[in-house]
Amino acid sequence: MAARPVSRMVRRVLRSSFRSCSSGAPVTQPRPGEPSQHAAEELSRRRQFLREHAAPFSAFLTDSFGRQHSYLRISLTEKCNLRCQYCMPEEGVPLTPKADLLTTEEILTLARLFVKEGVDKIRLTGGEPLIRPDVVDIVAQLHQLEGLRTIGVTTNGINLARLLPRLQKAGLSAINISLDTLVPAKFEFIVRRKGFHKVMEGIHKAIELGYNPVKVNCVVMRGLNEDELLNFVALTEGLPLDVRFIEYMPFDGNKWNFRKMVSYKEMLDTLRQQWPELEQLPEEESSTAKAFKIPGFRGQVSFITSMSEHFCGTCNRLRITADGNLKVCLFGNSEVSLRDHLRAGASEEELLRIIGAAVGRKKRQHAELFLMRQDSPPALLSFSSWDPLRVQGLRHRMSFSNQVATLWKGCWVPQTPPLAQWWLGSGSPQRHYSSHLDSDTNPKCLSPVSPAPAAHSGPLPTSDQLTHVDTEGRAAMVDVGQKPDTERVAVASAVVLLGPVAFKLVQENQLKKGDALVVAQLAGIQAAKLTSQLIPLCHHVALSHIQVRLELDSTRHAVVIQASCRAWGPTGVEMEALTSAAVAALTLYDMCKAVSRDIVLGEIKLISKTGGQRGDFHRT
Repeated sequence: MAARPVSRMVRRVLRSSFRSCSSGAPVTQPRPGEPSQHAAEELSRRRQFLREHAAPFSAFLTDSFGRQHSYLRISLTEKCNLRCQYCMPEEGVPLTPKADLLTTEEILTLARLFVKEGVDKIRLTGGEPLIRPDVVDIVAQLHQLEGLRTIGVTTNGINLARLLPRLQKAGLSAINISLDTLVPAKFEFIVRRKGFHKVMEGIHKAIELGYNPVKVNCVVMRGLNEDELLNFVALTEGLPLDVRFIEYMPFDGNKWNFRKMVSYKEMLDTLRQQWPELEQLPEEESSTAKAFKIPGFRGQVSFITSMSEHFCGTCNRLRITADGNLKVCLFGNSEVSLRDHLRAGASEEELLRIIGAAVGRKKRQHAELFLMRQDSPPALLSFSSWDPLRVQGLRHRMSFSNQVATLWKGCWVPQTPPLAQWWLGSGSPQRHYSSHLDSDTNPKCLSPVSPAPAAHSGPLPTSDQLTHVDTEGRAAMVDVGQKPDTERVAVASAVVLLGPVAFKLVQENQLKKGDALVVAQLAGIQAAKLTSQLIPLCHHVALSHIQVRLELDSTRHAVVIQASCRAWGPTGVEMEALTSAAVAALTLYDMCKAVSRDIVLGEIKLISKTGGQRGDFHRT
């Protein structure tokens, strides 16, 4: 589906003249600017006063390279109400005992000290900052600090709509909302939680209350959401959004691999193919983002190039973790505990000497961030080696992109291939899931779709020699360089016997882990894309289409899976189809294993294939 129709679909949702929020209260047509006019005028007066009465910048916050650190990020909590796959493990991370976390008074004491020394921007992060009970009070007290120009928050958006009116009244002036996909089902897969409709409600509320721009952070991951770039950018046509694409970054626990990273230049090339008129905006001082705008569009798009083009030379950021450690670099090993010195009764002068010493030790760039073995092309990233043990303590420190989740029950948001369009429905006792949407789709189910046609040509010609061994019997990849390119289609199937209890829960979508059919379908699609990385001697195939269908068989208490793959090239796609069906079956097992261990996976087989020199095949 083209980007512009998707943009119109989402804008209609966000701009609906009357809709119900999670509390049941009506949300009216947004009128950006009106509710916050007084606050904007007050902020403008404060900024003018500060410009006219600017004091020399603190030596304690200036490092040996002359960088003045005027931006402080404060983590309010280690906890998060999501479990994003690239951020933390499903079971969460070990939490610091409450007694070792900063109290509200300690947070404000440190904030006052930093603002007194020249910090003019504070961003509240987490974990998820909006789950802290006194977050509104913290914002209100920060707003009283003379010299503080901006108070921002980075949030996953789950609690935003409910809290934003009070936060704005308290003095919140900037919002970053994390949003990695416009496909509702994919949210649940990424964050392992529900709540997509709450995130969209939060964006709606921010626009309604006059925040401009509303920054939307999107971590781009190859094989997961890089195909949605155009849809995100299309949203900026009529909405005051700054969509910020963030290069996928490594940290302890997220199994980083450079192959998952989509570089800034690659993303930019994709956008320029759709919008060649895309123009770069002047870079703001100390900005981490490269900003672009499409002429005539209301919003803009930015790229945070943490990996391919680091911005260490103009870094003006310091971080205080939830347990009170000062970090002068996100990727640095060293942390200084301001909490311990506070609780030991240190004076302001002593604290400033400690802070100044830490800032003075800050390196020119994050040289401690290295590549993983030899996996990264040297031209892409400028670091030399990778030692996973050197990136410490970042499991719950990564506040740049607390992410969002899942099934938006009241809305359909389609998406472009290779993940095809979705219609999320419920209530049908017999649920059919397919990644293809027919024009006459029943809104109560995903339509059952027949697999791609395959000729009934009987069994494939057999050979008395294995193709993946050389003349000496050693494993070898087949050379397909001389084979002609043809259209290749393969269909494979698998069956998962769940048993009556697990089957009923899947049928009624009552599993605690979420919608097993949706997750298994996504897993099957992902597996097809990654087949060459899983099966050693398989060639990489550029698939043009993947379709995964799951159908409930109540007579056997089973789920029947059918995967279809299509490509144009010199080699077949039967391994992709078989891998897709097998991984979808394994995913169903994982989703249901807490209910029953008596689950049987079987009947994994090739149904049909077309194209290639050996002729077509269809299993009778």
